[in-house]
Amino acid sequence: MNAQFDYDLTPNQWEALKTLRVPAPRSRGLNRLVLDDLIALGLATMRDDLPVITPRGRKVLIRGSSRLWDVAA
Repeated sequence: MNAQFDYDLTPNQWEALKTLRVPAPRSRGLNRLVLDDLIALGLATMRDDLPVITPRGRKVLIRGSSRLWDVAA
């Protein structure tokens, strides 16, 4: 697995990242601490005072993580 996109995110971080895929109204209720963690990892950013997923965040979400793959197996 490519280490560049292998993140050990918490379940809350995964849920927040999935929420950011949709337009802004659903993403307004995100936990600020979780969002700050995603921003620090470069997986999300703020644009016009709204959280949005970054291209890296989208790749991480699509690829998943090895931990999530183990649960699915």
